[in-house]
Amino acid sequence: MGKKNSKKHSDPPGIKTVARNRKARHFYHIEQNFEAGVVLQGTEVKSLRAGRVSLVDSYARIKKGELWMIGVHIDEYEQGNRWNHEPTRERKLLMHRQEIRRLEKKINERGYTLIVLSIYFKQGKAKVDIGLARGKKLFDRREDIKERDSNRNIQRHLKRDFQ
Repeated sequence: MGKKNSKKHSDPPGIKTVARNRKARHFYHIEQNFEAGVVLQGTEVKSLRAGRVSLVDSYARIKKGELWMIGVHIDEYEQGNRWNHEPTRERKLLMHRQEIRRLEKKINERGYTLIVLSIYFKQGKAKVDIGLARGKKLFDRREDIKERDSNRNIQRHLKRDFQ
């Protein structure tokens, strides 16, 4: 018997996803994705590698021309000592200045927000996937649920008919 892959999403080679914000796509229309590096302390990296991170209610904000990640909870490293990191501190994100300016214009003009979608390691470096997002209304969410249910029913019937 072959092994079953328990991951729902398979990662491309060289990328190890640590955490995903699964509710973000439920509550927001994601217009565009951006990749950014993260400034982390040593114990934060070790805790990330152990998968001890939560992206619930996390977002990014531009302050004084710099991009900051807010609301990400990275647990303290168990073997850390008194120099362990603060779990909910704001972390600086690394992007080109021109990209940050472009994002700032879009956020100020059109009412977009920046949502943290996932954290992953790419070639040994911690990266963050940020989405330029606009909030969904309640009826939009209901439509998405109806569409997902109807697609599931269609797939179920197709599978049953061809067996």
